[in-house]
Amino acid sequence: MRQTPLWLIVALTAAGLVAARFVLPHLGFAPDTVNHILIWGLLGIGFDLLFGYTGLLSFGQAAFYGTGGFVTAYLLTRNIMVSVIGALFVGMLAAAVVGALVGVVALRRTGIYFAMITVAIAEMFFFLENSPLSAYTGGENGLPGVPSPSFELGPLIWHVGTGWSMYWFLAACYFIGIVIALRIVRSPVGAILTAIRDNPERALAVGHGVWRYKLAAFVIAAAYAGIAGGLLGVLQGYMPPEAFTFDTSGQLVMQTVIGGGATLFGPLLGATVWLYLRDFLQQGLGLGTTWKLVLGLVFVLLVCFLRRGLIGGLRDLVAMTRRRKPHEEAAEESAPIVADPPVLASIAHRHRDEPAFSGPVLEARGLTKRYGGLFANRDIDFAVADGELRGIIGPNGAGKSTFFKMLTCEVHPTAGQILFHGRDITGMGVAQVCQLGLTKSYQVNQLFTRQTVWQNVMIAALAERRGPFRLDLLRRIDRVPGLETQVEQTLALVGLSARAQVPVSDLAYGEKRRLEIALALAASPSLLLLDEPLAGMSPRERAETVQLLKNIRRGRTMIVVDHDMDAIFELAERITVLHEGRLLAEGTPAEIQRNSFVQDAYLGGVAAAE
Repeated sequence: MRQTPLWLIVALTAAGLVAARFVLPHLGFAPDTVNHILIWGLLGIGFDLLFGYTGLLSFGQAAFYGTGGFVTAYLLTRNIMVSVIGALFVGMLAAAVVGALVGVVALRRTGIYFAMITVAIAEMFFFLENSPLSAYTGGENGLPGVPSPSFELGPLIWHVGTGWSMYWFLAACYFIGIVIALRIVRSPVGAILTAIRDNPERALAVGHGVWRYKLAAFVIAAAYAGIAGGLLGVLQGYMPPEAFTFDTSGQLVMQTVIGGGATLFGPLLGATVWLYLRDFLQQGLGLGTTWKLVLGLVFVLLVCFLRRGLIGGLRDLVAMTRRRKPHEEAAEESAPIVADPPVLASIAHRHRDEPAFSGPVLEARGLTKRYGGLFANRDIDFAVADGELRGIIGPNGAGKSTFFKMLTCEVHPTAGQILFHGRDITGMGVAQVCQLGLTKSYQVNQLFTRQTVWQNVMIAALAERRGPFRLDLLRRIDRVPGLETQVEQTLALVGLSARAQVPVSDLAYGEKRRLEIALALAASPSLLLLDEPLAGMSPRERAETVQLLKNIRRGRTMIVVDHDMDAIFELAERITVLHEGRLLAEGTPAEIQRNSFVQDAYLGGVAAAE
């Protein structure tokens, strides 16, 4: 999908901020309302990075909003700092530091538990501001006397006043904030954050340090909240204690949902709708406090009928008008799988620093996994030589899935040891072993379903190109060396080049299975583990995927688990058979076919193995 050029978005934003000054007064907006909209919009940028792009719903942004605001106000009202801009910067840093400390605790949990932790922390901060720290925050009275900034432009001095004079200052702050956020979402970090939102487990499996990226998003959101809180005090000349209340966090969430998440501009639009309706309902219609009931109904209707918010609804409308005709979509088919030797050579594990080791690529010694009194696997010895394609088979309940998960460090063994290139990886994390060169595809597709085919492969390739974690927040994603070539070669290898810009949700099942393999290949593994790559396929798709596996095995070591005996016997050089959690037999396909123990195991014989 072609993105709108960044310079065009920036230019339109600047033009919109200038035009708003002259248009909004004619629509009934008071300058104070517009200025508050800008502050809510700036606060919402950080929250949208956290919620819309990373998928972390926080109800604790008021804690950082108030922290930044009160630190700024305290520095200025106690004459510790004279520069308003300097105090705003210090307040932002204070909020970021607090955000890092809170994030370390809150991000230990996910989902509703994460959200509840942020609620509790926000309430704790509100109590601290009103009681133990009231000598510094003013308690229920807040901190009055926050000055406005002044700027010296040569002989000219601009004292920022109230009303529309303050608007230009706040508009400049918002503009800087939105430009930085736009750069972040189009950076490699932005791509990884959206991947974490869609499928954090798969983002971890391709080698990204998911927890650290979540913490980075949390800190960035806290920094935006801190600068917005400081600007609130500057705007009002007074830092109110209401900044710490839960209502602030709740209103921020509702405004973002109304405007549209994962848009950056959604919170600004949501704040515009919210504050305009508030003023109109209170003053225009004279509803008094009843305005909250009416606004609540508006919010419910928007959530029910525009689940992606106002901007999301507009995007859907534009997409409907541009949708291709049905016969054009039906005529498009994925490209055939082609084995191109130069591509195969270049996409093999390229620049991974692997230790010189002449023994097995992967070795398991006495691998055991016990759940209570039940053994899923027991005392398995297993070794795979460099360049070998090993098949693993066994009847249902044989322990294949658990064994496979232990090899990729998704499940830690109860006993035993796993060696990769002679290095002990027992107890390591999935992302760690992926960075070492061991990765897998999944039995059930684990894709980034909101992304295109190209973006899916790109996310996996970024981990191999950049390592598990890097904060290149302002770097253009097309400036990552070799990334585009790596994605193109991977797509060509699995026959999905013609489908590169198609959303994953529009792919056929066989194409999704090939994309699943492509995500593992994009990490440039030296050892590739495939978990039932032929599961659920039609005969045609199965034949194509078998050919694909023959192509990609060149120059790499592979382990394949599958129930398709014919395919395993055709592909594998050696086969390992598991039965009731134990190693039953191992040998060439011909030896396994003649093995009476294996025949009995698949026919239901239990005593034969003993």
